[in-house]
Amino acid sequence: MPNCISSKMLTFLLLAAFVLGGQCNDNLRYIEDNARVVGGTNSAKNAWPWQVSLQYRSGTSWYHTCGGSLIRVNRVLTAAHCVDRANTYRVVLGEHNLSLNDGTEQVISVSGIRIHASWNTNNVAAGYDIAVLHLASSATINSYVKLANLPSDGAVLANNYNCIISGWGRTSTGGSLPSILQQAPLPVVAHSTCSTSSYWGTTVKTTMVCAGGNGVQAGCNGDSGGPLNCAVNGVYQVHGVTSFVSSLGCNAYLKPTVFTRVSAYISWINSVSSTSL
Repeated sequence: MPNCISSKMLTFLLLAAFVLGGQCNDNLRYIEDNARVVGGTNSAKNAWPWQVSLQYRSGTSWYHTCGGSLIRVNRVLTAAHCVDRANTYRVVLGEHNLSLNDGTEQVISVSGIRIHASWNTNNVAAGYDIAVLHLASSATINSYVKLANLPSDGAVLANNYNCIISGWGRTSTGGSLPSILQQAPLPVVAHSTCSTSSYWGTTVKTTMVCAGGNGVQAGCNGDSGGPLNCAVNGVYQVHGVTSFVSSLGCNAYLKPTVFTRVSAYISWINSVSSTSL
């Protein structure tokens, strides 16, 4: 598959009321628009078979913009900010190298989009950065395409719980764009820590998950909507939908990558996944 690169600028959101350490205002950066995991490594083929490349059409070409997770054969979980614009979308399942035809890809059009009703495009810190895509046809489940496991309703992982982010996002802030799906370890940072002034302060809500913050590994532009994969009792579950990082840099120290906490939206996910558009 050709590796089409979008020329769109990165999207920023100013939080006028956010104060870091009581001294300065900070910006948030949506983690989208063609980028890679920072500090990660190439994933093995079929390592994350629920991982989706969400792409939009411009002219006759398709461009990777975000990630996603296949949660039903015809439903994909992603971030609201990935799909709140009037574009034509498709998903690519079983993808590994965006520059090659791996022979395992399934390309399916998006027929409908359900964005959380409380999502506010102008205030990512309010939360609700979550959406479910309805696919035009059902995916074929095989060795390369599998359904994601979701956590139980309300489940919250402990501080320093080992998780892994995966996605086709930048390998550094403003850096290179490798084609192979990346992965990186991002331990959970408990909300009680992440919400302190040394970290994100009141920007992060209890409906979010912070992970990382060591200044080395992080999500970055192009990873939005993709999964935070956490093994629970030996089975990987998608506990987060990649949402935002600091405009200070994707891997800014003590600014963990912030995810929508999937377990806070299980009822909503089930509701919009079960209903037709």
